[in-house]
Amino acid sequence: MTAFTPKNPDWRRQVQDSFARQTFMTTLGVRIAALEPGRCELAVDRRGDLCQQHGYLHAGVTTTLADTAAGYAAFSLMPARSSVLTSELKINLLNPAAGERLVAVAEVMKPGRTLTVVRADVFGETAGERRIVATMLATMMCLADTPEQG
Repeated sequence: MTAFTPKNPDWRRQVQDSFARQTFMTTLGVRIAALEPGRCELAVDRRGDLCQQHGYLHAGVTTTLADTAAGYAAFSLMPARSSVLTSELKINLLNPAAGERLVAVAEVMKPGRTLTVVRADVFGETAGERRIVATMLATMMCLADTPEQG
């Protein structure tokens, strides 16, 4: 992984505060598992109410996890008084989303002033063993001088 230097010295608090305002993440039970400049790892435990008809975690949960991890990986490198929005994403669902939990690992590939390209891989995890579930390539947009609403 490439080492990045955040533009905001208070980047960690900015990311954590923004994540805390995402009520949808609370509804799903998503938590930040790891956070570094240009990298975000999110996790969600398997629950029956998040599954589709075959008992796997729903693709909507998989996609949400990847998109959110990608957004916060990008946001960690953005300046203070900015916010982040997804501009584009492409996800490949590679295996059923099975396991005790899903873990999304997002890493910035190319940061930019306005657009940042991020890759996010989602894994099904059971007893510490990970199996790839999906991979996403996303473009995140920095909205400068637009503090997030809270």
